[in-house]
Amino acid sequence: MRADRGGSGAGPYELSDLTPVYVISVAAQLSGLHPQTLRQYDRLGLVSPDRTAGRGRRYSARDIVLLREVQRLSQEEGINLAGIKRILELENHVEALRMRVAELEAAAAEAGAVQAQREAAVHASYRRDLVRVQPQASALVVWRPKRGRSE
Repeated sequence: MRADRGGSGAGPYELSDLTPVYVISVAAQLSGLHPQTLRQYDRLGLVSPDRTAGRGRRYSARDIVLLREVQRLSQEEGINLAGIKRILELENHVEALRMRVAELEAAAAEAGAVQAQREAAVHASYRRDLVRVQPQASALVVWRPKRGRSE
């Protein structure tokens, strides 16, 4: 359920909202929660921070926002932790679907552009001495020569 920690184009020395920088005590202070609460949320899979080589937790700015949201849902909305976990899973699923829709829309736009190029190439290959004629309403015209004329 974690987003890619690579960041959004951030270089090796640039921080993004996904960069894990906060130790648990700082994350607890920033989120207004007790460090034990953060450990419990991690055990339940609500907010799963990155880990250092020594297995210490490192929270990102996005994790802090998520911790505050979990607290709000629990305190203000009265939702239990299982319900909050399901809400977060569904929100992650919706976000993944939005990204997939965007990918498909981009692919469809690209396919449309390729199709337009192919059509243009076909039209460019038409002979210029041939002119396309729009069909007229179908009508039958009968020509009858005048009688009585001598030749």
